[in-house]
Amino acid sequence: MLRDITLGQYYQADSVIHRLDPRVKLGGTILFIISLFLFDSVIGYLVAAVFLAFVINLSKVPFRFMIKGMKAIVFLLMITVVFNLFLTPGEPLVAVWKLTITKEGVRLAILLAIRLSFLIIGSSIMTLTTTPNQLTDGLEKMLGPLKKIKAPVHEIAMMMSIALRFIPILMEETDKIMKAQLARCADFESGNLIKRAKGLVPLLVPLFISAFRRANDLAMAMEARCYRGGEYRTKMKPLRYARRDLIAYGIILCYLAVGIAAGHYESVLLSFIGITGGAI
Repeated sequence: MLRDITLGQYYQADSVIHRLDPRVKLGGTILFIISLFLFDSVIGYLVAAVFLAFVINLSKVPFRFMIKGMKAIVFLLMITVVFNLFLTPGEPLVAVWKLTITKEGVRLAILLAIRLSFLIIGSSIMTLTTTPNQLTDGLEKMLGPLKKIKAPVHEIAMMMSIALRFIPILMEETDKIMKAQLARCADFESGNLIKRAKGLVPLLVPLFISAFRRANDLAMAMEARCYRGGEYRTKMKPLRYARRDLIAYGIILCYLAVGIAAGHYESVLLSFIGITGGAI
C-alpha cells in the first residue's frame, strides 16, 4: 500500500508536459484545483475529466501507474462518501435504522469523491513530470515578488521541494521497517484503538530516527559542498518561457472558461439534450 503512493515521485518520459516550464505546471495545477471547487455541476466535472484525460495522454505516464496513488486514499474516499450520504438533509431515498440517505446526499457524495480523485491525480501529474530541481526553480520564480518584503523565497522553495522529494523515500522506509517488525511478530492490526496506537511505537520510533538521520546527512552534504542559496546564486538552466508554454497557458484558460460556462448553462444544455433526444 505504501509503495502505491505516487505523490513526490518522478516518471522519466519524453513528452510535451515534461518539457513545459515548471511555472506553467505549478500554475496550471493550482488553477485546476481551484476549478474543482468552482465547478458544482455534472457538466463541469465532465469538462474537468476530459481536460484531465487530455493532459494524462500528453504526459505519456501510464494511467495504471498514475492510478496507483489512488489506493492510498480509498479509506478517505469511503469516509467522505458515507458522511455525505447519511448527514446531508434533503429528499429521503432510503432509511437505514435511524439514518436516512437523501437524494442531495447521493449527489454531494459522488461529486466530492470525484473532486478528491481528480485533485490527487492532477497533483500527481505535476510531480510525475517535474524533477525536484525544476520544482525548486519554478517555486522560487513564482514567489519572486515576495523578495521585496524580505521573504526568504529561495529557502521556502527549497524546503517545499525537499519535503516533496522525501515523501516516497519515507514511504519506502516505513514499508521496510514495518516488514522488519512484522518478522519480529509485531502486531499492528488486532486489538482496540489504544492497543493499535501502542503497537505503532516500534514503527514510529525507528522511522523518526531514520528521518532525522537523513535530514542531518543532507544538511552535512550541502554544507560540505558550500551550498549557499540566495540572491547571487546562478542557475545552470535558467527558466525562460517558450512558445509551448504560452500555448499551455491558453489551453488552461480555455478550460476554465468552458468549465465555468458549462456549469452556468447546465440547465439549458440538459433541456437541449432532452429536446434533441425526444425529437430523435
